[in-house]
Amino acid sequence: MRRAATYQGMTRVLKAKSLHTTRTVVLARSLVGKVLVRRHTGGAVTRHRITEVEAYDGEKDLACHASKGRTKRTEVMYRPGGVWYVYLCYGVHEMLNLVTGPADYPAAILIRGVEGIAGPGRLTKRLDIGRQLNGAAAARASGLWLEDDSFKLPHGALMISARIGVDHAGPVWARKPWRFYFEPADLPGAEATDL
Repeated sequence: MRRAATYQGMTRVLKAKSLHTTRTVVLARSLVGKVLVRRHTGGAVTRHRITEVEAYDGEKDLACHASKGRTKRTEVMYRPGGVWYVYLCYGVHEMLNLVTGPADYPAAILIRGVEGIAGPGRLTKRLDIGRQLNGAAAARASGLWLEDDSFKLPHGALMISARIGVDHAGPVWARKPWRFYFEPADLPGAEATDL
């Protein structure tokens, strides 16, 4: 039986400097359970626990947009970590990614879901996240940032799988176990909550 998630009671904003790393997969795993905070037009602030992410790690990763090198679209990925990479997918959905690498190391983490919102396209639509945030700092000043409220997943709650929709990258890269997620409803004592 899984133990209940725990909270330590402290909340802190994750600073951009803490997001500069070449260990993108490790950072992606650690973002599950953190809080995505959105300040909406009009000033209302909403908090959303991150439930699903995927790592995309540099030019060598054939599933990563930067695998084709530096382009106008991917330029933001080459910036120091701690900025948002927001792009349009299939001409329909905006996708929210956190750039993680040091300067000139193009890596990012796709935020695929938050508690109560499954799917990266639904997430950006519900939180009013668009390309106006592309290149913006993951900081309060941009209206979109990350917080750590000391939430800890119980042992065994974090699930790992291959990334979704990247078969075009070939079998080696498509099978990388770089998708991290948990099911909030599966946690003991789980209740729908607004943070």
